[in-house]
Amino acid sequence: MDDWGWDRDYRQRGRLYGGGVRLPPLPDGARVLELGCGDGRTLAALGALPCIAVGLDRAPAALALCHPPAGRLPRLLVCGDARRLPFRDRSFDAVLLLHVLGHGRAADRRSMAEEAVRVTAPGGHLHLRVFSREDLRAETGLEVEEGSRLRRTGVLTHYFTGDEIAALFPSCRVLRLETVRWHLRVRGAALPRAEIEADFEPR
Repeated sequence: MDDWGWDRDYRQRGRLYGGGVRLPPLPDGARVLELGCGDGRTLAALGALPCIAVGLDRAPAALALCHPPAGRLPRLLVCGDARRLPFRDRSFDAVLLLHVLGHGRAADRRSMAEEAVRVTAPGGHLHLRVFSREDLRAETGLEVEEGSRLRRTGVLTHYFTGDEIAALFPSCRVLRLETVRWHLRVRGAALPRAEIEADFEPR
């Protein structure tokens, strides 16, 4: 598995995403791991909370952009592979998988899910956000596996069903699993966007 084109994108384009950040509820002092932290947008939001934030990403060019804003809490950045996490079992109270799980093939997705569960502490939660099969982009790009599309940038994205998400976390209790739908207006047309959000608790 390569870097899915991300390192090249970050080197060429800098920060790739803007907009607000939606975080799950996190207790004070929580040890939080974000897998696929990218350029640090979510980490910046975590820096405003009284938690211990760790960001992991495969792309060095992305991590180079993750400087904490002045006055924010420091965080740890790790260049690593989400399929083989360099952390001990049960190290984190919360693990965030925000649009990272879909950027790998089927075996990679299983490995990422297993590793995320492994490093989640008893009583901790996993928070997941991925694109749904209902999303407008689910039929664009070269299909390399069922539900997985490769774009011209070299970035692979898998579009999920709810059943697929639940099946990736068989050892967890499902706290929430829902599809969030909205419309993107382009040239007067309302185009469907859809994400799946889920919260899991390891048993």
